[in-house]
Amino acid sequence: MSARYGDEVGGHDVEKLPYEYTQHNPPSPMTGSDHLSDPADAENHSLHRGLTAPQISMIAIGGAIGTGLIIGTGSALANAGPASILISYSIVGLVVYVVMTALGEMATWLPIAGGFAPYATRFVDPALGFALGYTYWFKYIITTPNQLTAAALVIQYWCPPEKVNPGVFIAIFLVAIIAINYLGIRFFGHIEFWLSSIKVLVILGLLLLCIILAAGGGPNGDATGFRYWHNPGPFKEYKSDGALGRFLAVWSSFVTAVFAFLGTELIGVTVGEAQNPRRNVPRAIKLTFFRILIFYICSVFLLGLIVPYNSDLLIFATKSSTSAAASPFVVAIQIAGIKTLPGFLNGCILIFVFSAANSDLYIASRTIHGLAVKGHAPSFLAITDKRGVPFYSLGLSAMVCCIAFMNVSTASKTVFAYFVNLVSIFGLLTWISILVSHIYFVKARRAQGITDASMPYKSPFGLWGSIIALAFCCLIALTKNFSVFIGGFDYKNFITGYLGIPLYLGMIGGYKVIMRTKEVKPLEADLFTGKAAIDADEQEWLVKAAEARANGTDGGKLYRHTLGYLF
Repeated sequence: MSARYGDEVGGHDVEKLPYEYTQHNPPSPMTGSDHLSDPADAENHSLHRGLTAPQISMIAIGGAIGTGLIIGTGSALANAGPASILISYSIVGLVVYVVMTALGEMATWLPIAGGFAPYATRFVDPALGFALGYTYWFKYIITTPNQLTAAALVIQYWCPPEKVNPGVFIAIFLVAIIAINYLGIRFFGHIEFWLSSIKVLVILGLLLLCIILAAGGGPNGDATGFRYWHNPGPFKEYKSDGALGRFLAVWSSFVTAVFAFLGTELIGVTVGEAQNPRRNVPRAIKLTFFRILIFYICSVFLLGLIVPYNSDLLIFATKSSTSAAASPFVVAIQIAGIKTLPGFLNGCILIFVFSAANSDLYIASRTIHGLAVKGHAPSFLAITDKRGVPFYSLGLSAMVCCIAFMNVSTASKTVFAYFVNLVSIFGLLTWISILVSHIYFVKARRAQGITDASMPYKSPFGLWGSIIALAFCCLIALTKNFSVFIGGFDYKNFITGYLGIPLYLGMIGGYKVIMRTKEVKPLEADLFTGKAAIDADEQEWLVKAAEARANGTDGGKLYRHTLGYLF
């Protein structure tokens, strides 16, 4: 194999890597390689690489900006105070960045379809790959109805449920996202690019507005500065008094922070449909740090300057439905005396929710398709059409998303809260699995003589960074619903908050017992099956990119000269 990736790996020849491709046995379902070995059959099960670099970058941003940030931050501020949410969002943001860099190291070495499950299967244990694949699918078939429910609640800002049943809007949005996903990856990429661009511009506009209001540029001319950090104070005591209450306030806001950051890792799902993933995926992951810093840390810091946690408007907002009325940014606008922005912001929130639902359904369909390709789900779910759309997987995921219609007969806020609880634990289990896979991957590549210099991208935190982040994620997963034990046992939130853990462990244990799988040893980990084709594919993309630059047809000028300057 003569393909080189010198520009990306520091000039190393693929042929000179210390492990021969021919030493590996043909793939099998148990090793986590493709279950479909017949080339003609595989052609009908393959995804198409149709996502460009700007689309990957914007999808990575868009997946991380949703209702958790624009709305959920308000309840965290009301319950814990500005210092608490700043601490929790900063710590969780750092953990997420460690997860992303760990994922990036694996995804650039082997950018294969199927999400994160193939890495767990190859490097850790096929049982973990099986459990991770289904855990991630469960997360997104719950998250999508969650977003559809939120969309119906956002519409209620203009059209109360007494006039039009919320189920009508759920059906409209569900049909729309199914159509976008069915029209192929190129169409999906274009739509999601522009939706994510709008989200980014809205967030940047809100941050600028917050700075102006804190400096006294609002209609009331009140420059708040750090006033609210002194009165009512930086911490709101939670469930207890004194230092314990302040500590519990910080810890309680971790749940909101985790929910806000969920979706950041979806870049790992796009690698199977990304153009030149060795170049574009690391670029998107490296920028994650700045996205976390700008969109999350700056947002919660600025909100703490202009909205006191004991504001009557904020307390009202946290009891409102998931619309503009529930957003802490709207509370800030109301406190400043601006009268025309809430309706506009509600329209922006609707775009946020629609974009999130669209990308969530995409991830759900690709995840179950990847499971089917590996033989972990019915084989018909692996079938794709000529555009590379796994239409059976899309249809199944869409059918499950119909649980959003529970919103019609059940209290919307209650359903939304249960969804958040379920999604948070599934998201944490996904991060835990990615970190475990990275720990095993690093041990395997070191055991097989693959040096850091040979890696297309290496996590700056290394092995110990993933170990520390893993311990923290496990701690949050076990304690995130501690409030259910305080002031009486809340069994409903206990079940939804912890249901994912026994389900996850049960799938691992059950698969190990039935399939008799064993832990993968570092020297036996499959680091190379499929890599030759990826290296050759990368060389083709490098040639195409060079030709496009030489001919002046590389495209993306609008992006490069607008949002490209920021990202």
